[in-house]
Amino acid sequence: MTGVQTRTVAPDEADIRLDRWFKRHFPQLNHVQLEKLLRTGQVRVDGGRAKASTRLAGGQSIRVPPLQADAAQPVKGPRPVSPREAETLRALVLHRDPDVLVIDKPHGLAVQGGTGTSKHLDAMLDALRFDAPERPRLVHRLDKDTSGVLVLARNAFAAQRLADAFRSRDTLKVYWAVVAGVPKPHRGRIDLPLAKTASPRGERVAADREEGQTAFTDYTVVEHAHRSAAWVALWPRTGRTHQLRVHMAAIGTPILGDGKYGADKARVEGADLPDRLHLHARRIVVPHPRGGRVDVTAPLPAHMRRTWDWFGFSPDTDGNPFEEIM
Repeated sequence: MTGVQTRTVAPDEADIRLDRWFKRHFPQLNHVQLEKLLRTGQVRVDGGRAKASTRLAGGQSIRVPPLQADAAQPVKGPRPVSPREAETLRALVLHRDPDVLVIDKPHGLAVQGGTGTSKHLDAMLDALRFDAPERPRLVHRLDKDTSGVLVLARNAFAAQRLADAFRSRDTLKVYWAVVAGVPKPHRGRIDLPLAKTASPRGERVAADREEGQTAFTDYTVVEHAHRSAAWVALWPRTGRTHQLRVHMAAIGTPILGDGKYGADKARVEGADLPDRLHLHARRIVVPHPRGGRVDVTAPLPAHMRRTWDWFGFSPDTDGNPFEEIM
């Protein structure tokens, strides 16, 4: 066990959620453990009680209670980024202006650190600094195995405005996925509350109509290969962890390659397809911090292009049924 610690929020950590601050500094402390510490008032911000969703400000003090030794080890500072890694990251940039960066995050790259994750984007953001005086900031996340558009703020002003846009849901996010089976009906809304649960294999998300948080997903089938698989466009109206993966599995059509939520059903019998998650953040439209909008589309990753070819899907189709609300 460790003693009580008091940590100060760094200026470049302004506006991140308290749970994400803990994930960054104490990755061995899982979400369930943190919620218990918050519920009992052992974790405090500037002397007051707080929630996991509390947004932090630079200079605030965080009371960290005694933790088990394996959860109390602070995270080391970001390791130096090699020239090769920096070049690879810069090649991912889809949009860059003085306030906003948008990159095409590849499959397999974690956005933030955690247990067993030593290489992640958050630790390498200095490589995307370019000529800016400030280090880029994360304003939202994608799962490690989800590819596609990821927005970064290049300064504190942009971080605040972009965070507000994501919180208010004044942002359009369109995902492409290939699912096992064909959803019925071909177009609809999934209304299924979700809750995080702890398991021996780590954190999971499950449907929970009693205790879960509201979660809505609009979807449409763009193309399908008989009854075996479908290309689906997804629009998450809320931003819960693993929302799209759990929702598609819940209606009986799990995303291909999603062993966590689809198990053996997340594949197509007899199809020679890559064993990777087939979920791609295709497009994002977000208010620009200084007016107007940033509208960015990411190309399909290689493993999904191969699957498109296998089924004969046409990626030239826009796959966005939500133009009317933009």
